[in-house]
Amino acid sequence: MSEITYYLLGGIIAVLVLVGISLMRKVTTARLGNLLNAVATVFAVVLVLVYHGIIKSGLHGLIIIFGGMAIGAAIGLVLAYWVKMIQMPEMVALLNGLGGAASALIGAITVFNLSTAYPVFELTTAVLALMVGVVTFVGSMIAAGKLAKIISGKSIIWKNHSLITTCSLVLLIIAIILNIVLPSIITTMLVTVIGIFFSIVFVIRVGGADMPVTISLLNSLSGVAGALAGLALGDIPLIALGSIVGSSGLVLTQIMSKAMNRPLKDILIGISPSQETPTVKAEDVPKEGDSPEDVTDEFLENLLKNAKRVIIVPGYGMALAQAQHLVERLARMLEDRGSEVIFAIHPVAGRMPGHMNILLAEAGVDYDKLYEMDDVNPMFETCDCAIIVGANDVVNPAAREAVGTPIYGMPILNVDYAKHVIICNYDKKPGYSGIDNPMYHKTNGISMLLGDAKDSLSRLINLIK
Repeated sequence: MSEITYYLLGGIIAVLVLVGISLMRKVTTARLGNLLNAVATVFAVVLVLVYHGIIKSGLHGLIIIFGGMAIGAAIGLVLAYWVKMIQMPEMVALLNGLGGAASALIGAITVFNLSTAYPVFELTTAVLALMVGVVTFVGSMIAAGKLAKIISGKSIIWKNHSLITTCSLVLLIIAIILNIVLPSIITTMLVTVIGIFFSIVFVIRVGGADMPVTISLLNSLSGVAGALAGLALGDIPLIALGSIVGSSGLVLTQIMSKAMNRPLKDILIGISPSQETPTVKAEDVPKEGDSPEDVTDEFLENLLKNAKRVIIVPGYGMALAQAQHLVERLARMLEDRGSEVIFAIHPVAGRMPGHMNILLAEAGVDYDKLYEMDDVNPMFETCDCAIIVGANDVVNPAAREAVGTPIYGMPILNVDYAKHVIICNYDKKPGYSGIDNPMYHKTNGISMLLGDAKDSLSRLINLIK
């Protein structure tokens, strides 16, 4: 196969990936887009095997190549079958890490197999691929560990943490330069070891509630590592596909940072909102009274049975309680009684991009009923009942009212504009921001059902049977 044919086919594959991503923007074509991306990936693998003559490398080479592919496919199938939707954030972090590890291996191998043409460029990009790949892999493993609660999900900050991070970054840059000037096993290992340490100190202090942004950034870095590996190999298709992943991940990271009303820098260096200013107490936040009205079964039953429009707002608490199936059942029962039921999704609800969407899809909720923040906010004023399931900061009115607090200015779901709000949260404690929710202290229009979300939802379901 000629280079021109290879690059032409690689360009077609890149276009297929872009088309697949575009199709995934719509519910009706999302499955087709996902399938198209999978097919494009298979074509890319076959193209590489044919172009580099690996298919003709003899029986021994074929056994190694296809044996490795078979093992990888088997692991993927097992994970796809056994991993639950509640574990999807950890799974995404793991896959990001494996992508980074692959790029790091390509970078390391390329360092010792340089061609005579443009050795400086190849060496530089190979070392950068190694560095970014290592940081992505280790950072993703830490993120997965935090999400799986193997490591504390809280922000872990050591003494002089910023100084340690800065020093490790400087040492990493020095090691990269040494590896380019004096390529050897020792300098390559030096880049690897320092890269591992840097990624540990860098990611370990990111708090659990900031994981959606962190995972999005790591996803972007896995694409950057792939593009750098492509530059080192002179492989245009790999450059194109890596660039697509890197750029789209970076755009998503910026969007999510904006949705949290926090600079990306603060998220990455472990500054939580509650660290930026002292925790705001209930008396410092606008409120109407001491506590919500008493909740009786008769009141809730009449409210739900007579509600014409109901908006359900899922949050991380729903994921923790694994209550998505009860949420779907409640929505279905309300619809059977003639209510219009939709779901309001905040961009950073949960622990990864699209976390709530995935859980609700698993429960069988029609994707057309999921509304993004800008689309659903005008609907709350005409909503008879809003039901919050495990959400806090993303529905906290203090973001509009409490000037000078860390949460002020953060775009939220205007749940408090609904005629009545049922809050199914575990307790009244503030969310990740450390800011009390004034809805917890309103004397009318609010019903609090504290405790496990499953128990609260079961209570509501039993009332409208």
